[in-house]
Amino acid sequence: MLTLASQHFDVFVTVDRNLSFQQNLVVFIVAVVVIRARTNWLDDLKLLVPDLLVAIDTAQAGSATFVGPP
Repeated sequence: MLTLASQHFDVFVTVDRNLSFQQNLVVFIVAVVVIRARTNWLDDLKLLVPDLLVAIDTAQAGSATFVGPP
């Protein structure tokens, strides 16, 4: 999925907290932003949108940026 995403996008946003541990992100030319919300419900995700927008602007290709509490 990251290979395909890197062909079309600059940033890949996910709620999969394990992605950065399961993939070698350095080999991909896409930045990954991981949303760490209380749940995957829209109401919980919407609270993190301001931080997500900042993270998208500053995310570096080949690495993961985390948004939300650990």
